[in-house]
Formats: sequence, C-alpha cells, structure tokens
Amino acid sequence: MLQPDPFQAIADPGRREILFLLSKEKLSMNALAENFEISRPAVSKHVKILYEAGLIMITEVGRERYCELNQDGFKEISEWMAYYEEFWKAKMVGFGKVLNKRARQ
Repeated sequence: MLQPDPFQAIADPGRREILFLLSKEKLSMNALAENFEISRPAVSKHVKILYEAGLIMITEVGRERYCELNQDGFKEISEWMAYYEEFWKAKMVGFGKVLNKRARQ
C-alpha cells in the first residue's frame, strides 16, 4: 500500500483537529476520541491515515495505544510552506518598492 500524501492527510478538518490536540500532548486513543462527536472507529480511521502519512506515531503501553506527533513527518509540508513564504515575501518586497517609487513621483 502506498504511503498517503501528507497534504491529503491534512485536508480533512477532523484530522487537522487531531494534529492540533496532539500538538499539546500525547493522547491515548480513548482520550482523543472523547474530543469528537464521531464514533471511536471513525476517530481510529483518521488516526490510521495520519499514521500512514507519517504525521503521527503510535506507541502501545499495556492495553492502551498512545498517539503523538512525528516531527519528521511534517518535513515535506514544512518545506512546501517555507518555499511559498519566501515567494510571497519577495513579492511583497517588490510591491513595496513599486509603491515607494510611485510615492516619490
């Protein structure tokens, strides 16, 4: 099975909410499911997609499964965002130069 695209994994608002919750602390599957008005199997499905995309790690402690963010999984997203951040910064600098030039005329 192909590893899901991290961008597809974060496209769903519910999965983004899971990532947000996990950014605060490591959570068990039960604790995670308590934050949603969907079934535990539905939460598990979202967790599986995030796990397969490499965005979270799952560890087993006794009978509990704990989820936490996987920093390495965000590399592709981070690089993509950094590219466009620099792209728009350069555009805004250029726009500022045009405005300054027009203001002096």
